[in-house]
Amino acid sequence: MHTNTLLLSIFLLFSVIVAGKRENSGDSVNPFTPKAYSIRYWNKRISNKLPKPWFLLNKASPLNAAQFAKYSKLATGDQKSLSNEIQSFCSSANLLCFPDISTSLDKHGQDTQFSSYMSKNFTNYGNKLPGGFDSFKIYAENDNLPVNSFRQYSRGGAGHDDRFSTYAPNGNVIDQSFNTYGTGLAAFGVGQFKIYGPNVNVPNLRFTTYSTEGVGRKQSFMSYSKDTNSGSQSFTSYARNANGAANDFTSYANNSNVIGSTFTNYGESENGGGNMFNSYGSNANVPKNTFKSYGLSGNAPFETFINYRDKSNVGEDNFVSYVDDPNSGRAHFQNYGQSFGEGSDGFSKYGSKITDAQTIGFETYGVNSTFNEYGKSIPTFTDYKNKTINQISSFLMGKNNKWMVEPGKFFREKMLKIGTIMPMPDIQDKMPKRSFLPRVIASKLPFSTSKIGNLKKIFHAGNDSQMGKMIDDALIECERSPSAGETKRCVSSIEDMIDFSTSVLGQNIIVRTTENIKGSKGDILIGSVKGINGGKVTKSVSCHQSLFPYLVYYCHSVPKVRVYEADILDPNSKAKINHGVAICHVDTSTWGENHGAFMALGSGPGKIEVCHWIFENDMTWTIAD
Repeated sequence: MHTNTLLLSIFLLFSVIVAGKRENSGDSVNPFTPKAYSIRYWNKRISNKLPKPWFLLNKASPLNAAQFAKYSKLATGDQKSLSNEIQSFCSSANLLCFPDISTSLDKHGQDTQFSSYMSKNFTNYGNKLPGGFDSFKIYAENDNLPVNSFRQYSRGGAGHDDRFSTYAPNGNVIDQSFNTYGTGLAAFGVGQFKIYGPNVNVPNLRFTTYSTEGVGRKQSFMSYSKDTNSGSQSFTSYARNANGAANDFTSYANNSNVIGSTFTNYGESENGGGNMFNSYGSNANVPKNTFKSYGLSGNAPFETFINYRDKSNVGEDNFVSYVDDPNSGRAHFQNYGQSFGEGSDGFSKYGSKITDAQTIGFETYGVNSTFNEYGKSIPTFTDYKNKTINQISSFLMGKNNKWMVEPGKFFREKMLKIGTIMPMPDIQDKMPKRSFLPRVIASKLPFSTSKIGNLKKIFHAGNDSQMGKMIDDALIECERSPSAGETKRCVSSIEDMIDFSTSVLGQNIIVRTTENIKGSKGDILIGSVKGINGGKVTKSVSCHQSLFPYLVYYCHSVPKVRVYEADILDPNSKAKINHGVAICHVDTSTWGENHGAFMALGSGPGKIEVCHWIFENDMTWTIAD
């Protein structure tokens, strides 16, 4: 009995001493959890006794000891077992996963209103309904990962109206699928998407065989995917073989960042009908749109593009076999592609078999366009723009340009001195909150493009889903060849990050980040400033998040830098509100001449140093003072 009590006391002491305590919290850590293992690994690999970086260690997996053992065993097996329990695994391990939506067998009446719904499967819903309407109002509001499937929705209905108003607002990484939506609809129904997916981070929306073979069906997309960040829209066989269908895209994907839209077989063999793209992709940053076999073999269709991709930054549009072989169709492009950063537009087999009755007009059209196999009877091009570099640069720095370099994103080293008032950019982390996987689990998962299919199966990610694209993009970036003088590695555990940083800098190192986000998007006053390593030129390892199911950081060595810590004060009260970390790149000779830093600060590669703050949840490693 006495021996058991002694062993228990030793065990409890071991829990506190080995795992350590989180400063300012007093919470002891169970020694058999992933977090405790990370703490022990830090003690083993880092030679100094400086305070531990809890902002990093608290990103360790939250799995408890029992869960850690369970999922480690599943990951070590054939991984099918782990896939079968992916939802519980994602929940327990704090991962980014989309919910699996089960088939809905619910019965609904003719008129239905859905409010405050999320993550539902509307399969065969509203089929063959005569008249009536369905309203989705404020649907999936503030849902972090809304996933909804509308399969064969309103198929074969007569005069049925569907209204999606303020659908999935403020969501983060949404995935919506409309498959055979409104197929065969008759008697002039209306499908309205109003303020659909606004303020969303990384949307993925798929419309497959949407309104195919519809009769007189009108679709309206208003303020669709407005103010979104890095998403994709896919319209496949949209309004194909439709009769007299009209589609309006108003304020579609405006003010979006790196949005991509693909229209495949859109309006193919359509009889009459018309499509209007009004203010489509305006003020967007690097939009990419592809129209493939658009209006192919149509009968008298009309297409209107007004203010399309107007005032966007760069961007790329491809029209392949667009309105090819139509019968007396019309296509009108007005104020198309008035980008301040030169984009590119390709028209391949565009109206190549037009007749005398066909009309194609371009009015106030932008620069950098190629017309391949373009129709012979082409109307005049009115006011075709050929902007010079000076005009583009002038527009880029203009006050009314949404995509100008954010004030304070880059600054000169001389700004880091007491008393300086300067703008601070938005340093808030916009990515979903996730945790690292334990190294023993992460090392068992197939983390490479050669085995990407296996990884997608584990996380239930279809190739055309947002999850699938997210995995593709992250792995491609991780396997990209390093830049000149760069050493890089993607890490999926705290232990991997420690190993990479010590391999570059040695074991006497420290990691820093900006303390919080206070001062973001406003003016700040610089207080006391400290140069790391005495303000001497050194090298560091910087780590940035990747969008992935579990926490993955892209870490790379950064030679010839100076790193600073600075107190950030409120410029009015002079009170300290933040403690920032800034890095100044002394050698910019290998940077591109169009880098945003030079757009903001002037000059060019190798001529000036460039500084920036370390954003929330990013970090930089240096040799300890």
